[in-house]
Amino acid sequence: MPTIIAVDVSLSMVYRVIGFESNEKHTRLQLAAHAINTLLDYLALHSKLEYVAIVTYSSKADVLSSFTRDYESLKSKIASLPVKDKTDYESLVKCLNRIVINDWGSYTPCQVIVLTDGSSSFDMVTPSPAITVNFPSSVTVMCIAPSEDVFSPIALQKILDIFESNGKIVKTDPRADLDSITTFTRELAKENYSSSNAILKCGGIVSKIQLLPPPMPCTTLVDFEMKTTQVSNVIEICGFVDNADIGTPAAISRHLVLPIAGIHESPIVNDVNMDVDEDSVHDDGKVPSFCVLLHGALKVENMVALCQLSANWFGILFSWTDTKKRSNLMLIVLEPDKISVPWIGDFKYLGSLPENVVPEPEEAFPVRPPEKRSYNQNIVVWVKQSGLQSDVQKILRQARKLPEKTNNFYKELNRLRRAAISFGFVELLDGVADIFERECTMLPGTAHPDCALQLTHSAGILRRPIARDAKYVIPPMRTKFVSGMETSYGKI
Repeated sequence: MPTIIAVDVSLSMVYRVIGFESNEKHTRLQLAAHAINTLLDYLALHSKLEYVAIVTYSSKADVLSSFTRDYESLKSKIASLPVKDKTDYESLVKCLNRIVINDWGSYTPCQVIVLTDGSSSFDMVTPSPAITVNFPSSVTVMCIAPSEDVFSPIALQKILDIFESNGKIVKTDPRADLDSITTFTRELAKENYSSSNAILKCGGIVSKIQLLPPPMPCTTLVDFEMKTTQVSNVIEICGFVDNADIGTPAAISRHLVLPIAGIHESPIVNDVNMDVDEDSVHDDGKVPSFCVLLHGALKVENMVALCQLSANWFGILFSWTDTKKRSNLMLIVLEPDKISVPWIGDFKYLGSLPENVVPEPEEAFPVRPPEKRSYNQNIVVWVKQSGLQSDVQKILRQARKLPEKTNNFYKELNRLRRAAISFGFVELLDGVADIFERECTMLPGTAHPDCALQLTHSAGILRRPIARDAKYVIPPMRTKFVSGMETSYGKI
């Protein structure tokens, strides 16, 4: 999960704080910079894959550093933080929306850590135009040496209201020093960046793994109530499916699967034990790893592993290669409590192949319908106005060539009518009838007499209630010009 550190650089942050235990004087901005350095040291030790960006904000928000894993470069930029004017949280939110959507899109959850002293002016707590965060987020407001401003609690609560998330506000001691800030930040980092350890189970083999980033609980609407589901600490592989069959289903999140170093894989005896034996720690390169075996097998066989994350919640383990041709074992978390892959169906009904039986060749997914469809009839697509306009113009071109194009004219007219009924666009039928009547008055003198007759006949039927029936087919009008002609509707 990417992290954004937002630092308040308003004038109130230069207020000097006298430490409680030591009489050293530090500004609130210096304490905030020390907290950021402590957080970066923790990430460099425990979460090396975390992307971090730093934003400074006052009346205007600026990006001090975009998302990067180079924590040393972030520390160098923190050493010289500017001091500006008053605080404005709305400019901060606009800046966060811009950098997150540009780099990660609007569906990637991000963690936002706001460092401020909580002071504010009166105009900050008054009603303002609504502004919201356009990406899933988890916000933590760290109040450094909180001020005694009467509007401080209102301003801090306003941050949580803007993010519309289950955020939290943590406050340091009003007389905090560097040591207390270090301890406070480490405890906060342990809480926000706790690793997600789990056990990967496949038959009689278990392997202790780590998921990065940690999977978040999923809340869904089930039977008129909200249900929150969490990923179990035991992930069990149910079976293996060809990569071509599983395709690219809709997913909630994607996680990197890493084996926990120095842990032996062993058969299951009675229960799964999460404790780590210190004597079992050896050289990583010499210890066999089930994750490495699984990753190599999935990559070579071009298959994926279907695994159960919780009750009626499944995921997919697969081999993924990035732009630098580095291959990793990844976990895709599917949507819970529903058929996540419609072309396969409910995973509960999947079973093993019978032994010593050669399966008959079957068609690949998705399963085709039994009836054979004609490839000459295009699918009606009216996403844009030009698509509908071109279909109507095609019918008019066929009408001007009557009676030679009688078969094509009624074929396209019935196709247009069925599509309008299917989409619930029955007003189109009256509109096409008006177009036909107007076209009759604009026909040139060289036009065939049957052209006006067929247009008038079609316009009359389109206005009748029977034309709203999708199974009804508008037949050609029987005239002396088309008498005895063979059409797709029979001989007329």
